[in-house]
Amino acid sequence: MIEIREVKTKKQLRQFVEFPIKLYKDCPYYVPPIAADEMGMFNPKTNPAYEFCKTRLFLAYKDSKLVGRIAGLINYAYNKKVNKELIRFTRYDVIDDIEVSRALIEKVKEFGKEYGLRAMMGPIGFTDIDKQGMLVEGFDEMNLSITIYNYEYYHQHLETLGFVKDADWVEYQIGIPEKMDPRIERVSALVEKRYGFHRIHIKKNKDLYPYALEAFQVVNEAFAKLYGVVPLTDKIIEKSIKEYVPLVNLDYVFVIGDKEGKVIGFGLMLPSIAMALKKSNGHLFPFGLLRMLHALKTSDILEMYFIAVKPEFQNMGVNALIISEAIKACMKNNAKFAETGPELENNNSVQDQWKSFQARQHRRRRCYILPF
Repeated sequence: MIEIREVKTKKQLRQFVEFPIKLYKDCPYYVPPIAADEMGMFNPKTNPAYEFCKTRLFLAYKDSKLVGRIAGLINYAYNKKVNKELIRFTRYDVIDDIEVSRALIEKVKEFGKEYGLRAMMGPIGFTDIDKQGMLVEGFDEMNLSITIYNYEYYHQHLETLGFVKDADWVEYQIGIPEKMDPRIERVSALVEKRYGFHRIHIKKNKDLYPYALEAFQVVNEAFAKLYGVVPLTDKIIEKSIKEYVPLVNLDYVFVIGDKEGKVIGFGLMLPSIAMALKKSNGHLFPFGLLRMLHALKTSDILEMYFIAVKPEFQNMGVNALIISEAIKACMKNNAKFAETGPELENNNSVQDQWKSFQARQHRRRRCYILPF
């Protein structure tokens, strides 16, 4: 017998967060999130996205044993943006039992119907900086700290239950060249000479704060029309700045200014903390935080968070300038390769950037939809 219980207490929330860590304990490819961050993500007092989102979290039990979880999420801002009546699902993890998946999906569907919604999409989170997309290719590749890993049967369950593809993202592993591509150098130099665009060099992390707000506004403008995206509010931006600025390696922060020094482009990479999280099972204590800080200083694998350019400056070589600076930083620090985050499969302008590199498309993830 399958029983679904709604998460109501802090103890249940901790069980919700810890379930996938136990489910994947023997999987070499799974990287857990930071458990404390996940606890905070589902706390309206600490997650500003609750200003425009509503959630319900569910745990599935079979014969009194915890066997699955899911969160239903109503993003009112996105529904207004696309003029659709959608409920999202996120944090879907389950044993290989289609009936457990069916019971969890039905609970989210009931939640949606209660609010007059007509379709379910996912897995997709609160905002574009939350994890999204179910892995459908690349099950033998270790995931990033910024992405989801799932077993192959997950998407088989969803498709059996009637879900169909709504959007796909692809991910690339980019080899770091031994020397700069002359074409990138030429374009970068031309952009600097013709338009006066330039990298704003930042010497101390505290000096990044004045530019960070502008940089996130660039991200908002650049990503505004993308699938699943809602603008990051000032409170979300402030929280992200507070969390990220102390941790970033300034070699991998690329703030591009125009002639007047106004931010028009922004790129961010971080040394990968995936192995540190895996060794610590997503926990910061007793040694997880030390492992993570060590990885941020020493990892030769990079995770690419953003490359964003203001719409009016796109197709003017700003991306080439960011990539040029990124290659220099990678070569300086002897990085082996960079892992892109998920990129929409039809975003050709982004993927064309990797054609001059040794790049392999090694993961694909999907957002599904189910009308009801």
